[in-house]
Amino acid sequence: MISQFFVLSQRGDNIVFRDYRSDVQKGSAETFFRKVKFWKEDDEGDAPPLFNVDGVNYFHVKVSGLLFVATTRANVSPSLVLELLQRIARVIKDYLGILNEDSLRKNFVLVYELLDEVIDFGYVQTTSTEVLKSYVFNEPIVVDAARLPTLGPASIFMQGAKRMPGTAITKSVVANEPGGRKRDEIFVDVVEKISVTFNSSGFILTSEIDGTIQMKSYLTGNPEIRLALNEDLSIGRNDYRSSGAVLLDDCNFHESVHLDNFDIDRTLTLVPPDGEFPVMNYRMTQAFKPPFRINALIEEAGPLKAEVIIKVRAEFLPSINANTVIIEMPLPTYTIRVNFELEPGAVGTTDFKEANKRLEWGIKKIVGGTEHTLRAKLTFSQEIHGNIMKEAGPISMSFTIPMYNASKLQVKYLQIAKSKAKNPHRWVRYVTQANSYVARL
Repeated sequence: MISQFFVLSQRGDNIVFRDYRSDVQKGSAETFFRKVKFWKEDDEGDAPPLFNVDGVNYFHVKVSGLLFVATTRANVSPSLVLELLQRIARVIKDYLGILNEDSLRKNFVLVYELLDEVIDFGYVQTTSTEVLKSYVFNEPIVVDAARLPTLGPASIFMQGAKRMPGTAITKSVVANEPGGRKRDEIFVDVVEKISVTFNSSGFILTSEIDGTIQMKSYLTGNPEIRLALNEDLSIGRNDYRSSGAVLLDDCNFHESVHLDNFDIDRTLTLVPPDGEFPVMNYRMTQAFKPPFRINALIEEAGPLKAEVIIKVRAEFLPSINANTVIIEMPLPTYTIRVNFELEPGAVGTTDFKEANKRLEWGIKKIVGGTEHTLRAKLTFSQEIHGNIMKEAGPISMSFTIPMYNASKLQVKYLQIAKSKAKNPHRWVRYVTQANSYVARL
């Protein structure tokens, strides 16, 4: 059971607050934000998703720049509460279309109505958008998507100057478009988060993919959907089909998915519920080609100096771009100054975070097949003793690559059976993101 639920802005403003059991003192939101903002444990990193202050357990997740928080004095499962917070955020986004501070403030009556149906006296009732439609009657006030900043969630589907259709990001599942019209369309997003670790020679030590096939339907009449995947898709080592097969370690499916023909032709059949939901989650540890290769070298250049060279090469096709690439490298604690030098053709912004002694290299876009090199000259406050390699690194990298997936899992076709709509729009999109992308020195 939970005692309170609230949503805070990045500034700590209380946007939504609901007290279910009255067993947690007032001011808990201020206590939570102060603790998160000035988190000093271990002198680095953000506050963990769960911590305790004066006998009160605080659980939180960050979604679209907002802090979704639950409190309780009871000993409850952390994974249950964190999953509940994610689902509440998803339900609110399904109803409002856009999840941000502006949409929450304009729709606070609807949000409170949703919360009262989702949670009763601290106990969860339902988090299904489809079920909630029978009990929630307020209409959302639509926030103009044009007012969103350019670097929002929809930007992961940007390709140069073109943008993939992104109405699934900014459209409510319960509100019609202006004029009472409803655009019949369905979105399927294959989202993969990859984890790769390289050794100092650039060879892969570990690699893993956590993937999800997300679906969001705006089709009239909830028609049956047939989703076909790779015919040579293998699941588990005992289901190995061919040398070129996509081999997944394991997977699970949404409760609405029927698997009658899955073992025969790898086709999923389902009637999609309202709202965004995961059709299939999967995991893959089979070797795959990483999208980036990272090589780094750090050498002494004198008693108080050293030089760092970082090379990043995009291993994907030139027709594909990686967005919002950030490369970070911890430096020795006695580093006092860093002078950066980008080689001709290299792009991006560089910074030395003196507070935590970290080098940061940000690149807005990397085109496939290109290589970028950064040189950084370090100045130390004391002479180097021992191996400098042990006091620097590893290098970490974060990125988003639209219309690319490392596992090669494909949606071969998306079939809509007996649809009442004429020529409904079908959008299948792919995106790869870095979960943990690390290169050792």
